[in-house]
Amino acid sequence: MELGLVGLGRMGMNMAARLGERSCRVVAYDVDPAKRHDVVAHGAKQCASLPDLVAALTPSRAVWLMVPAGQPVDDLIAQLSPHLAPNDLLIDGGNSYYKDSVRRAATLKERGIHFLDVGTSGGVWGLKEGYCLMVGGEEAAYRRLEPVFAALAPVEGYAYVGPSGAGHYAKMIHNGIEYGLMEAYAEGFELLKRSEYGLDLPRLAGLWNHGSVIRSWLLELTEAALARDPDLSAIRGYVPDSGEGRWTLLDAIEKEVPTPALLLSLLVRFRSRQDDSFAAKLLAALRQQFGGHAVKDAR
Repeated sequence: MELGLVGLGRMGMNMAARLGERSCRVVAYDVDPAKRHDVVAHGAKQCASLPDLVAALTPSRAVWLMVPAGQPVDDLIAQLSPHLAPNDLLIDGGNSYYKDSVRRAATLKERGIHFLDVGTSGGVWGLKEGYCLMVGGEEAAYRRLEPVFAALAPVEGYAYVGPSGAGHYAKMIHNGIEYGLMEAYAEGFELLKRSEYGLDLPRLAGLWNHGSVIRSWLLELTEAALARDPDLSAIRGYVPDSGEGRWTLLDAIEKEVPTPALLLSLLVRFRSRQDDSFAAKLLAALRQQFGGHAVKDAR
């Protein structure tokens, strides 16, 4: 079992470590020399360039990309393609837009290069717990790489979900659902925090994970975060988004599927990034204008 791995960020480095623990030969590259140095500790062979990585792999090669979605993926494919041969296999394990994956698969197929889009979930816990893998592309290519998927995933934690684009489409919707679940927990725990009962929030989160219909791994993480810092005083309520929630909503609009919970969860993230929104100021001003209501001085 052998794999080329490009991109040694939080997930890529942990994937290299998990594969190394399971006797997979990993040949790795990252633009950061320090990360290339660090990956050697996990038993991987580090390469100083993409051509070196391709040369170090046994044909027919398999190269897994773990880089940010969008142009970085296209740039890497453009740099790698001239060094690859027919029947080589490229895997995109990042959070790419599924329509980009369909396009990339078609372009690579013209050169006889196979392409798999793999929705990868597990975050920084993947090293210990394994990664949930949703694989799209040619089924024969999936079968060829199945030993790698089995090494990366927990038991029953990987599956072939359909043709090109299906893996990243499944991951996109997965992340949209994740937005809604996280927002529901966040709102509920704010109500609990503000209640008159002085509730022990970590204990309650732990209680709900034993037999409750809302038990989940996210609730386990809620318990851990609140146990460490009950008031979350060290964290600013600024919540970015990495694109999948937006793409989910674009897909919902295209298909005319109502997804109000997912929409509002994304909009709340937008609001979290505003220290004092202009819209809120205008609302306050309008209430003052028509009703004479008091406003808070910004000075």
